[in-house]
Amino acid sequence: MTAQGDPYTYEKPLWRVILVGFLKWTTIAVGSFLILSLLAVFTIGWTGPAPTFNMAGTAMRGVEVRSTWVDLKDISPHLVRAVIASEDQNFCAHEGFDLKEIQKAMQAAENGGDLRGASTISQQTAKNVFLWNGGGWARKGAEAYFTMLAEWMWSKPRIMEIYLNVAEWGDGIYGVEQAAQERFGVAAKDLTPRQAAALAAVLPSPNRWKIDGNYATGRRNNKIQALMGMVRRDGLDKCVVGP
Repeated sequence: MTAQGDPYTYEKPLWRVILVGFLKWTTIAVGSFLILSLLAVFTIGWTGPAPTFNMAGTAMRGVEVRSTWVDLKDISPHLVRAVIASEDQNFCAHEGFDLKEIQKAMQAAENGGDLRGASTISQQTAKNVFLWNGGGWARKGAEAYFTMLAEWMWSKPRIMEIYLNVAEWGDGIYGVEQAAQERFGVAAKDLTPRQAAALAAVLPSPNRWKIDGNYATGRRNNKIQALMGMVRRDGLDKCVVGP
């Protein structure tokens, strides 16, 4: 007791005050991020995405961004088969991540080959809508998180629809409708198998590989056309275009 009869006061150590404050604000920040990200994924599932980081980056480089949204029903099934054939043949079977392709990529790297991509269409959609191009573990972690949310909240047809509308086809062209009109002078619903394969062939690097471009792109185009028949025959597109 003090001379006035008051109990002794206890002052918390400074390190404890700092730690408690840090944990408190970290919890608030993480909780806010989780709530906002859930709301964002849910909302986009119904309304469609706003302009993406990639579009903003293109505009900042002084390139005009051209984009026209089109519903999945107005996109040729040839293009759906082409992108499944070229980008993600297990799209209808996996839940966001293709573990077999990831394992193959890791084995190839261990054997001295280049580290090739193993991203699914779901992962690419999450990256294109919510994130930005580039590497780093933080971005990869965020990509995995948004991929899981997209697979949980969106249907496979919705994932494909958003993917085809936000993918870049080079020179500031975003979305298949804009690409079909500028490259071939047709609507997305009227793309032929060859035109669809030509569009899918440049997706890995649209600003380096041209649709009407080089020998390597032409060979990839021919390979995709051959695989499109397999996709249809084996029903690898059934979750999007039906049986």
